[in-house]
Amino acid sequence: MNGSTRLLYTSLNFPEAYPEDLPLALDTALTYLKGVGPARGAMLQSRGLETVEDLINYFPFRYEDRSNLKTIAQLAPGELATVIAEVRSTKVSGMRRRNIGLFEAEFTDASRAIVLGKWFHGAYLADRLLPGTRVALFGKIEFDSYRGEMQIMHPELEYLSGDDDEADSALHTGRIVPVYEAAGKVNTRAIRVLVHRVLQEIAEVEDHLPESVRSFLKFPGRAEAIRAAHFPPPGTPVRMLNEFRSPAQFRLIFEEFFWLECGLEIKRQRARLMPGIQFSLSDRVREQIKKLLPFKPTGAQKRVLKEIADDMAKPCPMNRLLQGDVGSGKTIVGAEAAVIALENGYQVAILAPTEILASQHYLSLKPLLNKVGYEAALLTGSFPAREKAKLKEMLRTGLIRVAIGTHALLEKDVEFDNLGLVIIDEQHRFGVMQRLGLVQKGVTPDVLVMTATPIPRTLAMTIYGDLDISVIDELPPGRKKILTKHYPSDQVELAYSAMRQEVDAGRQAYVVYPVIEESETQAMKAAQQMFEHLSAEVFPDIPVGLLHGRLGSGEKEAAMEAFKTGRTKILVSTTVIEVGVDVPNATVMVIEQAERFGLSQLHQLRGRVGRGGEQSYCMLITEKLSDTGKERIRTLVDSQDGFVIAEMDLKLRGPGEFFGTKQSGLPSLRIANILRDPDILSAARNEAKAFVERPPSPEAFSRAVIYIKEHWQRRYGLVQVG
Repeated sequence: MNGSTRLLYTSLNFPEAYPEDLPLALDTALTYLKGVGPARGAMLQSRGLETVEDLINYFPFRYEDRSNLKTIAQLAPGELATVIAEVRSTKVSGMRRRNIGLFEAEFTDASRAIVLGKWFHGAYLADRLLPGTRVALFGKIEFDSYRGEMQIMHPELEYLSGDDDEADSALHTGRIVPVYEAAGKVNTRAIRVLVHRVLQEIAEVEDHLPESVRSFLKFPGRAEAIRAAHFPPPGTPVRMLNEFRSPAQFRLIFEEFFWLECGLEIKRQRARLMPGIQFSLSDRVREQIKKLLPFKPTGAQKRVLKEIADDMAKPCPMNRLLQGDVGSGKTIVGAEAAVIALENGYQVAILAPTEILASQHYLSLKPLLNKVGYEAALLTGSFPAREKAKLKEMLRTGLIRVAIGTHALLEKDVEFDNLGLVIIDEQHRFGVMQRLGLVQKGVTPDVLVMTATPIPRTLAMTIYGDLDISVIDELPPGRKKILTKHYPSDQVELAYSAMRQEVDAGRQAYVVYPVIEESETQAMKAAQQMFEHLSAEVFPDIPVGLLHGRLGSGEKEAAMEAFKTGRTKILVSTTVIEVGVDVPNATVMVIEQAERFGLSQLHQLRGRVGRGGEQSYCMLITEKLSDTGKERIRTLVDSQDGFVIAEMDLKLRGPGEFFGTKQSGLPSLRIANILRDPDILSAARNEAKAFVERPPSPEAFSRAVIYIKEHWQRRYGLVQVG
């Protein structure tokens, strides 16, 4: 057992826990509960709340200390307080010059004193705060010297119905109050009442966390922790609650990470026991790999290739993640791994999430593999049926040795003769079962997952916890820092002027319209219009090329070849050039509408330049910028470290949006947060690893496996444990 975990927990000096008996079944549907019904039930279901168990695991996202309950006459400036009051009158003060629309309400109570509530842009409250409406107000008390009354600016507001019983009212005032995310029209107050009733009536909440872990860490019981996380005991510091570090919250966060990491560790151990392909690393294989290299590999590339080669030489299947910063040379390492499999007589499948990325991999890998005598074939969903049928037959009979494609490779009628290596690009954009579907087309082939998105360690531990990780953390020598500049759209001519200077000096430039998959056609049209504008009006004397995802593969190859050889000086493109393009003479990257996209994707695009010895530039053209957009652009201008950028992107967008698509590989955690809780994640991972490797008893381990399969495998497809 890990002593550092216990130290982390006990060093927080938690107050004593408060045990409570909890007499309702966990699988009872919420629609059967008093106050829910079909309409509310549907709204709750939109939040994933279907059963009693779902509800008690729907934790508050913040807490308010409303224990300072006062009459209006008792209020003093500067304090945080809660008052129960009725609306006396309201008005909207129109401030035309700034269009603020200040909404004011007078509130009174039994003390007959008055407190003012004020909301900027609050006109929407006029239909809700009608005279006689009873509410709870919470906020910082100030003195309005003009009116001579106490006031609260933007108070927290809860409506209290006239038929509230005393117990219900006491849930919302005079205590530390949990605040929940609303589910449709089911507001935080209604959820608070519902949770409280359920916790009073529930018969039993079984504690599945292994007793050895619970007792060692001196955790409160699960039932007690759930109750205290929803309705904290008096005296619990609100700051601790809002930092999610109360003893109850710590235990629940730890438990969520523990089961996730247990499942991943069991999966890793079982993968190591599976029979795999033991690839031979002969002198011929080494010579073929050397032929691929257009330059001397970096130390990081050598280290990573050795890790991959060592894995492939083992009798169990390889399951490895390869990540690295832009321009670090992941593509060449993937090609080297492919050569090991090919030289051993096996086929290779390379899976990309979009046709654009699949086409780009095909364009970049085809000439590399040709060097060593192998042909690559591209298979995507948009191919004509006859062409797809021909390619599938060639795959089945082994005539195609390297297949590069999209989800089309996952179709049931796609068969391989002897698939030995699966390379998956941007794995997080696939469902876990899709990855498994491709792997099952071979007899336990080796798997190499590549990502051009630097992933912070805490996130990698949850998404890729079942994989060994290799990181290329070194760029080729001689690379200069790319100078990144921001231009509002009304200053785009300055960017064009800088671009012309570079082209006149013999360099080349990209102009990119980033594409979101759902709007590829729109981006293609924008790129077409920009191509016509630049070639006809801005740079009529300079050869301009066009590249987008709707071009045929031959047209794409021709457009890229013209740019690589320097026949075209400016390439207008969608994000088809996001990955794998290497034109050392290109020194300018202009990104239009840069505000619409995540930091990591912008960083990938920037990495298409700076690949030669000359100074390179990235120019970010933006239209309207939000505060978050400004932070994003500022980060990109200031930093070139992909992991720093990815960390900021994760903070700005959150894990769910970090990758740009909803995907089942990312855990949907209930109370744990990988950004806020990396210390608890690390501790839980250590304890889970120790538990799986050295379980206290066979019975305890068996119970854990059954629990994961019944409760967690459904939620986290990545935890396939049996």
